Amino acid sequence: MNKIFLKQCYGEKTSPSPIWIMRQAGRYLPEYQAVRQKTDFLTLCKTPELATEVTLQPVDILGVDAAILFSDILIPIEPMGMELVFSEGKGPLLSPPIRSEADLKRLRPIEPEHDVPFVLETIRLLREALKEKVPLIGFAGAPFTLITYMVEGGSSKNFLHTKKMMFEAPALFHNLMSIVTETTIRYLKAQAEAGAQAIQLFDTWAGALSRKDYEEFVFPYSNRVLTALAQYNIPRIHFALNGSHLLPVTKKSACEVIGLDWRMDIPFCVDILGDSKAIQGNMDPCALFMPKSQLKDHVKSILEQGAKAKGHIFNLGHGVMPEIDQEKVKLLVELVHELS
Repeated sequence: MNKIFLKQCYGEKTSPSPIWIMRQAGRYLPEYQAVRQKTDFLTLCKTPELATEVTLQPVDILGVDAAILFSDILIPIEPMGMELVFSEGKGPLLSPPIRSEADLKRLRPIEPEHDVPFVLETIRLLREALKEKVPLIGFAGAPFTLITYMVEGGSSKNFLHTKKMMFEAPALFHNLMSIVTETTIRYLKAQAEAGAQAIQLFDTWAGALSRKDYEEFVFPYSNRVLTALAQYNIPRIHFALNGSHLLPVTKKSACEVIGLDWRMDIPFCVDILGDSKAIQGNMDPCALFMPKSQLKDHVKSILEQGAKAKGHIFNLGHGVMPEIDQEKVKLLVELVHELS
């Protein structure tokens, strides 16, 4: 098995450097589109054979050094007691939103083997399919990112209701965070026990908070999740999108790897992290529109900067976009391997 991803997570330098890409299974791949034409997104996530197929596509097509489970961060929220619908043009919709103590009483922590057996079966199928190839990454949304969807009822630009609860009813906010944290711990433990060889915690909306508010209201819960996974001795990746101002806090995370988005200057981050963490990232997804010669120079610069960290896994600073040409993504993987 190709283990360079796992080695870099623990600070062991490798040649070449590893690369995997957030949303590497997705709409930019014609093979993925062919599968999606036959089913809706939620059914795809809940059908182990199909989720396995699309997880494997970028491994076979692009030659990336790790696979990541095909699923969605909101999957564990539905069995907690909310209706989840993915609407074309509007994204995920959760109802009714959680905004009161009475709403909170509708929620329950999940029992993964009973509530999300399809996720665990997908992991088992993938481990069998990947045993001679690359490691498998499991993942979950961080508690704060999950509750933004639960409180807002879907996506949001300003997180009005979430922040209102945080400041106006902090006890309610903390109770909700505690319930979601317990679910996230159970969900990720079940993934690890099913065979996930690394875990990434996505805090997509952490950057909407000040450092002070993040440290008080959010970080303790994310860190509780990461700490709970220590017993499995697998790499833990903490990715707080748009979180350069949070780095002095996330540095304290119980994880091996800190994910960096493209807004975060690698030398600046390495200065803060020192030898405490490996890093992952951090090319702007739109940089894939560069012509080949310019992209090559850009990749080389990121690799040179990343080489100064404890360990470095090349990735985009967020997910690959559907408008990107598949051949350009394949070229990126080839450049990372060639230049490192």
